[in-house]
Amino acid sequence: MKFINIGFGNMVAVDRIVALASPDSSPIKRLISEAKDSGRVIDVSCGRKTRSVIITDSEHVILSAIQSETIVNRLETADDSEPEIEDE
Repeated sequence: MKFINIGFGNMVAVDRIVALASPDSSPIKRLISEAKDSGRVIDVSCGRKTRSVIITDSEHVILSAIQSETIVNRLETADDSEPEIEDE
């Protein structure tokens, strides 16, 4: 299982990420509000402004202070460093 840093030493499993979004749109704000009401929000922004929203396959919503583009770059870097295993 691979993990990526989503800010302030917090990690998330790459395989569990379904979507990355900006917190500025109304549908995402509504999603965050509903997730807060049901206790599915994980806020790892450490009091800073939320710059990206990570949605997982377990329907948890993770709020991060790291920009979505930075997280995508980290995901791509994690994919590039993965050794390829060939079937024999």
